[in-house]
Amino acid sequence: MELTQNAPQESFFKRLSWFDWLFAAFLLGGASYALSLYSSYMNVYDKSILLAAVGVFSILGWNWKPIRPLMIGVAILSLFAISNYHGDLARGNQAFFLKYLFASQSAIMWMSALFIMATLSYWLSLATRSEFAAKVGSGLTWAAILMGLIGLMVRWYESYLISPDVGHIPISNLYEVFILFSIITSLLYLHYERLYNNRQMGAFVLPVISAAVGFLLWYAFDRQAQEIQPLVPALQSYWMKIHVPANFIGYGSFSLAAMVGIAYLLAAKGILASRLPKLEVLDDVMYKSIAVGFGFFTIATILGSLWAAEAWGGYWSWDPKETWALIVWLNYAAWLHIRLVKGLRGPMLAWWAVVGLFVTLFAFLGVNMFLSGLHSYGTL
Repeated sequence: MELTQNAPQESFFKRLSWFDWLFAAFLLGGASYALSLYSSYMNVYDKSILLAAVGVFSILGWNWKPIRPLMIGVAILSLFAISNYHGDLARGNQAFFLKYLFASQSAIMWMSALFIMATLSYWLSLATRSEFAAKVGSGLTWAAILMGLIGLMVRWYESYLISPDVGHIPISNLYEVFILFSIITSLLYLHYERLYNNRQMGAFVLPVISAAVGFLLWYAFDRQAQEIQPLVPALQSYWMKIHVPANFIGYGSFSLAAMVGIAYLLAAKGILASRLPKLEVLDDVMYKSIAVGFGFFTIATILGSLWAAEAWGGYWSWDPKETWALIVWLNYAAWLHIRLVKGLRGPMLAWWAVVGLFVTLFAFLGVNMFLSGLHSYGTL
């Protein structure tokens, strides 16, 4: 009997194409350009975060090809928008491309409209079984993410035009983090959409993003929350640049899992079952979303405790936000334990994921509305 051996697989780096390396060089060049312009505003931690981001986004682009044109598009269009200001914030309401497209508030309004149109397209696809409508929904979602990221990048620049002392990364209040939440949740969904080659889940996931957009619009028009405000002293820290994004990858993942859980519960009862992915697929998406969210939420909680020690002199103070973050962590730790250790599947875990959304929502928003504490930066 002849023995055969499997051919040795190529290493990860040998599988990279010339365009993969060009993309990494593009990111490194962009970071170098940013350092040449703004290094005087950055401390050693800011510079370290920027250079680490080059590695993180290079690996992300190597493994998820569609995000590369998104990042390149955001970079080019953001730089185009910034160049149109000529150092004058008032041009945001005067220059044509800024006023109608790329000023931060204009881009965020486009993001909001595109997310709502994407939701409608996904619903139309689910109702009519139209693959074309689903593709339109995906395209609109990518476009909304593009405009949202441009809006955040330009808003960051606008904060420095107000004053170098005011300038900060735009993830410091409820208005800004709702934009971040919408972008992260939709990116997570598009990843799973591509991974499973299935667009039917969009009709369930996009509504939670449209709900966030609805809150965002109310918050802007009723409370004028779009106005850029100086940071309170406790937020003037490099920790914010890593703690907040990690936190919202967790929030976005948990929200996505809850919406997929609703789809699972309907399909398990035979409602829309022929229009939705198989239960095994929905269960797998729900599990992977919660696993990813739990991992990032754990990292965010650790980073938050380190930040608290630096800002307030203690790692944990049982502040309402900290307490509810612990409740969220324990909730999903128990969910993963039941699934992985006990092997439980089915509607009970789907219901748990749905209920978990309300626990997460209270930790995210309810604490700011009904409780007060050290984290009361985004009160309504």
